[in-house]
This record gives sequence, structure tokens and C-alpha cells, in this order.
Amino acid sequence: MTEFGRLKSFGLGVSLVALMAGAAHAQTPVAQPPVNEPITEVVVTVQKREQTLLSVPAAVTAFNSSFMNDLGITDFQELAQFVPGFEVQDQSPNNPGFIMRGITSDSGTATGEARVSVFQDGLSISRSRGAYIELFDLNRVEIAKGPQSTLFGRGALIGAVNVIQNKADPTDFNAAAQVGFGNYDYRLTELMLNLPVNDKLAVRLATRFKSRDGYTENLLGGEDFNSLDTRAARAVISYAPAEKLNFDLIVNYQEDTPAGTGFKSGTFTPTNPQTGAVIGDLSPHSGAALSAVGGFKGGRDLGLERYVWGTTLLGRYEISDSLTLSSLSAYRRFTASEVFDADGMSLPLTVFGEDAYGKVWTQELRLNYDGNDKLSWFAGVSYFDEEARTAVPLQIDERVASVFLTNQLPRPTPLAYPFIQAGLQSTPSLAALYPLLDPAHRETSTSYGETRSFDVFGDITYRLTPKFEISAGVRYTSDDKTSGYSASVVGNSGLASISFAQSTVTSYVTQYVQATGMMPSSAQQTAVFNQALTGALSLPLGIFKQPTAGNGNRIDRDFDDDGFTYRLVGRYLFSDTLNAYASLSRGRQPKTLSGDSGSTPLSAAVFTEADSETVDSLEAGIKARLFDGRMSWDSAVYYYQYDNFQTSVATSTGNVITVSAGEAKAYGLETQAYYRAKPGIDLFATYAYNHARFGNGLYDGNHFRLSPDHTVSLGARLKKEFGLGTVSFTPSYVWQSEVYFDDNNDLPQFQPAVAGLRPVADTKQDEKQDAYGLLNLRLGFKPANGPWEVELFGTNVTDEDYIKDAGNVGDNLGIATFIQGEPSMYGVTLKLKY
Repeated sequence: MTEFGRLKSFGLGVSLVALMAGAAHAQTPVAQPPVNEPITEVVVTVQKREQTLLSVPAAVTAFNSSFMNDLGITDFQELAQFVPGFEVQDQSPNNPGFIMRGITSDSGTATGEARVSVFQDGLSISRSRGAYIELFDLNRVEIAKGPQSTLFGRGALIGAVNVIQNKADPTDFNAAAQVGFGNYDYRLTELMLNLPVNDKLAVRLATRFKSRDGYTENLLGGEDFNSLDTRAARAVISYAPAEKLNFDLIVNYQEDTPAGTGFKSGTFTPTNPQTGAVIGDLSPHSGAALSAVGGFKGGRDLGLERYVWGTTLLGRYEISDSLTLSSLSAYRRFTASEVFDADGMSLPLTVFGEDAYGKVWTQELRLNYDGNDKLSWFAGVSYFDEEARTAVPLQIDERVASVFLTNQLPRPTPLAYPFIQAGLQSTPSLAALYPLLDPAHRETSTSYGETRSFDVFGDITYRLTPKFEISAGVRYTSDDKTSGYSASVVGNSGLASISFAQSTVTSYVTQYVQATGMMPSSAQQTAVFNQALTGALSLPLGIFKQPTAGNGNRIDRDFDDDGFTYRLVGRYLFSDTLNAYASLSRGRQPKTLSGDSGSTPLSAAVFTEADSETVDSLEAGIKARLFDGRMSWDSAVYYYQYDNFQTSVATSTGNVITVSAGEAKAYGLETQAYYRAKPGIDLFATYAYNHARFGNGLYDGNHFRLSPDHTVSLGARLKKEFGLGTVSFTPSYVWQSEVYFDDNNDLPQFQPAVAGLRPVADTKQDEKQDAYGLLNLRLGFKPANGPWEVELFGTNVTDEDYIKDAGNVGDNLGIATFIQGEPSMYGVTLKLKY
């Protein structure tokens, strides 16, 4: 850990699950506002110009910093719970899933493409292992749903999230801090300092330190699982050398070093691996017995080490009152190394790692015109250059694997490790082969992806009448891509060699019987076995991954891809406070090539192509501000048609590749409302219905993964002023219906027994989460005179049991694992502002 990472934080209570049912309408709390004071809409730039949400003909939700700070939103998962049609699964900072209207974007392979784009001040940070960032010292967050490729570009197949950070302000010095603490030793410290240098130059510095002990007990000792340990910092230099010219230089840094993810086995009861004593149960909500053994990755413990840093330069030049030139130049890089016990059991069957690396450089130039009431447009070009690599090292204890893969490991209480060793040594047919079994056999597979992309785009809005306008946009993208694959093994696998020799004998016996009508003698079979075993042991043979040529040479395939996306929108203003829109748009995800090992050692890699995925969308919506601006309400309905829907599947070698699952369809409804009922009483609610199903092909009729049909959020912001100050109370409740964690919906027909990989078919449909709801509370006090406020908070106050993920890597072996959702958490925060 770096010296920066060793800094101790103390302070802040956990971020409250934030809520805003008209999430587009965050506002700065004001004690006892006048009864007729309207709520304040956030100004957004979804259409590349400043507009109120009422004026944007699309389903957009936005949060400004004051609302996020008031409700304690600190990360994407908390943010998403109160945005209809958007969810975030935070398995770990290294493995998030962004879900927009049923479509999940979470691929960790270097060749995968995002469906939901995440942007940081216009820079695409969508590569999964680098996308999950801390939300602190922000101006706002905009979430635009539906195909947004025309407006946002790369990866916005079904939506985009844009995080806009605060810039330095040369007009005012200010500073802020918040500290607090909570249960599970939750601590957070946040600092901000804005320093004007002169009337043209300013510097802004902000930091956050956040940590929390794990909530899933480590039954074998050591750090508990599912913890938090994050440090982030940002520096912004804002410079305006002339009245119509300004620049913002933004430098971001974040590191995450939490303990391991709590993959809990649903098949094998936690036991002491040395004695066999039962030390836990099969519940996903209790402790797990996990460990990293055998010196894997230099003796690393379970857990993550992730580092993200980047620099962005924004420039804006007002050529005239109506014409503006904008520039975005950015470089970003991340490295992430994680070790996890993916089988979820106490025996050292497997230990996995993931070493991810990515860097991206991008340049965009855009010309905006907004000169009169009739016409506005923008046009531009961009270049995107990305290099990514994901290596998956795997360590296998062949002594345990030999028992597991032949289905001789008792369920649910497995044999202790010494008994497995003794049993293998005492079995006459295995005793001579036992020394060949490696307790720490290692295999590594690596995917590589390189993309050089050029975009040309344009969008125009024309007001045919004072009440009716149309917008049209198009984007052309040309990709020059390279996909690569390599695999290697350390030493020779005795288990794989024995298996190869046994299959050789079986083949020999079959051929001998067919040729002679007689069985070969035991001596003949033994001779064939020994000869095959000797040959196999001379090769770098793997169990799950066969090495590429040279035992690890990288094999590349170059390919091109290009295509158009578009949007056509009509908007009608019934009045200044009521309008409706309808849109037709297309999103597109580039085609991919996924590499995998050949069937024999040192053979050519196998590449599988998934054609470009497209979605055609029809959407209609209505937006209104009612009761003299005290209520904001909007709703949207949509219908999607997908072609060449891309999904991830496990191959017979255990590798995860991207394939086309055919057609898919989705339709739904989203609504959100925010209402200031009277002074000190604000109410909010959201509802989303999403019916997303595969239409044909591999998963015909299945639900999309991580996609509940129904989600609801409800809440209130209640304030009462007394002589000493203002007391605030914010209750909120979020609920979702049943959700599956894999596109195969855990159906038995997709999980048969596979020799050498899944010894027993998975016939139990348990990798799902039934409907559940979470209640969150926040109670605050702000003095009438004083720069501070204090808040008590509680999340999941009823301690609802739920799981945030199921299946995972262990599911490829037929032993699915489960990750526990956050239990009840509570604490206190203190905020200071100068």
C-alpha cells in the first residue's frame, strides 16, 4: 500500500441510501421555505447545451451536489437505487455491474464492450474494472436512459451516466469537511479546499478516505469479507485567460484495497480443512471459510489492489454569441489485481486471481451553435485509443481436484484435507500416482484488446413552431481492433496427465475389442497407460486451460468494424409547464472476438466472433411542472428490439467468452415525481416496470440477468425549524421484485454435468433473489447560527437478508456461490463548511 493509502481516516458515517423519486429535481434544503416556493430543477447538458430537465426530450434523471450531500450519496450503488430504470451491482470496486432498463454492462474481459457508458466530465471510463469511482465534490450526475450513442458515443448502447466534477472557482474562497463513523468500524473523512489565485485562475483540491470492516465473517480467521478501503483525491486548475476562453485541468486518483469478496458456497458446508469439524452452515447470510494458499501470487491474501488515475483537459472558446468550440483531451489508466476463493469452500480446491490493466487516450472537438429560438446544433469528431489486458491466474490443488472432479467429495460436509491425502495414498490404484498430483498447479489465461476508433457526429434541433420542435442526430463510428489471447501453465499437471492416459486406455480397449473381439490383457492396458502417461508428462498440459504455442505466446487477430447510430425526436409544448415527446433511436455495440484455448497443449487459440449488437428503440414521454412549480413529474414508456444480443457463456474449458444469443425484446414504463406539499414537507417517489426477455436463440423466453420487472422507491424530506436551528428527518424505502443473476436463469438444461469440469449437473434453481425491500432513515440537526450540522443515519434498518449476486465462477464447476447483501448499518456524521 502506498503512503497515501496508509493515511488514517476517522469520521463519517455511512452514506445513506439516497433517494429522490423525481430524481431529476435535487435541490438545496432551505429551512421552512415559503409555501409557494418552487423546487429547483437541475440544469443538464445531455444535448450538449445547458437545459432544464423539463426541456430535454428524453428520460433523464439528474442529481446535483447539494441533494447528494444532504442524503449521503457516496457511490453508484446508492445513487442507482432511486433512479427508475437504473441499477448498480457493487460486487466489489473491481467488479461492478451497471444495469440500464434490464441491460447489464459488467464484462471484465479485455475484448468486451460496454452497453452502459460511464463518463467522467465527458471521458469514457466504461471499462468495467476502472469504472467504479467515488462520488465526491461533484457538480451533478446525469443519467440518460435509452440508446444514447448519438449524443454520448462509445458504449452508450442503452444509456449513459455522466459524472460532472466541480471546477475551481476564482471568485470565492471556500472549504468544507465531513467526518463520521458507524458500525462495522465504518469511517469516512472528506475535505475540500477552493483557492482563488487571481480573477482568472483558481485551484480546487478534494479528498475522500472511506473504510469499513467486512460484514461476512471469515470463519478461518483474518479479515472479514466484503469490506471497504478507499482513498481518492482530485486536483482541478481552472484558468480563463480571456473573457471567452477557459480551460479546466482535472487530475483524479483513486485506490481501493478491500479484503476479499465473500463467495459463500451453497453446496459445501464450511469446515475446518484440517479436522473436518463443521464451523458454519450453508446460509448465504452467515460466515464463509475462504483462503488463499500455496503461495499463490507471491503469497497474496484474498482481496483487491486497484489503482486508477487520469488527467483531463477541457477547453471552451466562445467564437461568437451563438457559436462555441469545445475540446476534450484525456488520458486515463488503471491497474487492478484481485485474489479470490471463487469455489466458496474451505478446502483449497481452487484460488483465482484477476490482473486487469487498461489505458485510454481520447481527443474530441465539438462545435455548438445555439443562436436563436429556431435552431441549435452541434457537430464534431473524436478519436479513441484504448489498450486493455485481463489475466486470470488459477491455482488448483490436484489432490482435492481429483476427488472433486470424480464426484467423490462428500456433500454437504466434505472430507478434511488430511483424510483426502490419506485416502489417495491408501488406494492401491492411486498410491503410485499420488506423487504426481501437484498441490499447487497453476494455469493462466489472458485476453487482450486494442481499439483505435474514429467518430464523426452531428445533431440538430429545429423549432417548426413555437410549440413543436424536432431533433435529429447521427454518429458514424469506425473501429480498428485487435483481440488477443494467451495461456500458460507452470509445470506439468499430474491430474491432467493421468486423465489423458486413462482416456487413451479406454480408446485402446475399444479399438482392440472391435478388431479382435477380445479384451486386451491387464499387462497390455498397463503398458498403454504408462506410455501415454510418460508422453503427457513431457507436455505443458493444463486441466482447464491448454497453453498456447511457446507455453504462453500471445495470438492476435485483427479486424475492423463500423456502423451508424441515429436518433429522431419530436417534442410538443402544450404549455410552459407541460410537454410531451416521442423518439426513434438506434444503439449499437461493436462486434467482438473472444479467444480461448485449443483442445491440446500448444495448439492454436480458438476465436469466437459475436456480431455487432443493435437495439432499435421507440420511446414516448411526458414531463410536467405542476402546482406553481412545487411538483415535478415525468413518465416514459419504451419498446426495444435487439438483434445479435451478446451474452457471456462458459466454454467447456471454463473460459468465459462473448457469444450472440439471438434476438431479445424489452418494453416498460418509468415514472418519477417530486412534490413540495407545504413548507418543510417534500415527498418523492419512483416506479419502473421493465419486461425484458430473450426472443429466440440460446435463451429463448429467459429473463435478462440482474433485471427485476418492478422497482419502487418512496421517501420524504421533512424539516422543522425551532429557535436553535432546523431538524430534518428523511425516511426512504426501496423495493424490487425477483431477479436472476445469469441469463441462463439457472435452468438445469444449461448446466449439465461436464466431464472434467462440472461433475454433477446443477438441477436446483436457486441462483436468484426473491422480492425484497430496504428501509433507510436519516435524522439531522443544523443550528440557526453555525457552519456545522450533524446527522444520524441507518440503512437497511430492518436488517433484511438478501443476496447481491449468485452463481459466479463457482457455477462453472457446478458449485454456485452467493454474495451476501449489506446488513443493517448505522452511524453519525458531522459536516463543516466555511
